[in-house]
Amino acid sequence: MRWRGRRKSANIDDQRGRSSGGFGRMSGGSGLGRGRMRLPRIGRSRTARRAGGGGIGMLIVVLIIAWFLGINPLTLLQGGGGLPLNPQDGFTENAGRTSGGQVSTASDDDMKNFISVVLAETEDVWNALFQKAGGRYQEPTLVLFSGQVQSACGFASAASGPFYCPGDKRVYIDLSFYDELRRKFEAPGDFAQAYVVAHEVGHHVQNLIGVLPEYNRLRRQMSKAEANQMSIRVELQADCFAGVWGYHVRDRGLLEAGDLEEALNAATQIGDDAIQKRLQGFVVPESFNHGTSEQRKRWFRRGFDSGDMGACDTFSARTL
Repeated sequence: MRWRGRRKSANIDDQRGRSSGGFGRMSGGSGLGRGRMRLPRIGRSRTARRAGGGGIGMLIVVLIIAWFLGINPLTLLQGGGGLPLNPQDGFTENAGRTSGGQVSTASDDDMKNFISVVLAETEDVWNALFQKAGGRYQEPTLVLFSGQVQSACGFASAASGPFYCPGDKRVYIDLSFYDELRRKFEAPGDFAQAYVVAHEVGHHVQNLIGVLPEYNRLRRQMSKAEANQMSIRVELQADCFAGVWGYHVRDRGLLEAGDLEEALNAATQIGDDAIQKRLQGFVVPESFNHGTSEQRKRWFRRGFDSGDMGACDTFSARTL
């Protein structure tokens, strides 16, 4: 990815080296199991639901159509104020992580610069897309931390991996995650790293257009099986939004040979089935909450090929 010399985002909060006080487990969900690394994950969901969506599927269709007609979709949700968020629900990625943070190095500083540029590119793309649709994009803050951090979703450790907290509209990343992504999950490359940021920002976009608030409201009425399948749909949409961002980054001439393959490989390596097979030697489909490798790769590619948010309606899709 051609990133050097480009604008850096001003929305970086570098908390590395700071003490965050006492430590408690991040609220909003356990992973796939003990000692699991996480990336962007939604809530506490666990099992499987019938495909086809139901009420929320129609809601998301309305949200997307309203957005691209220039109508603020939040206006359609309870008088324009949106649906209430549960600030304790963090959206993290599970990937079986076991390690903690690391001391800042010169390499970390270079990575900070890279992350700042990637975040700036997400700002440029989503500001343009929201403006084209007649809306206004609220840029998120990206927090760099080491070891542990406190957010509106509670305390989290480096073992949580990157996560998005809707309560404070912030993305959180411990840079040691990327070393593990490269070594343990065999997903090297700068565009693989950019994909992780773009996915988390995809959750922020979902938050702005009302998807995450509605999911948090509805999941309290769902069984674990239903909530798990809905979680998969939310995660795959964030993958698709990451692909939409990739489409526009490619149009800006920033991609190099092999970048798309790096992102697709990362999506493959962090699929629920791939993670479980790597960590425990067998797969438990009913515990999936992010989507299989094939699903994650396919939905990222759908966004990347189309550049269109409307192509990312995972909620009304009969098959994922």
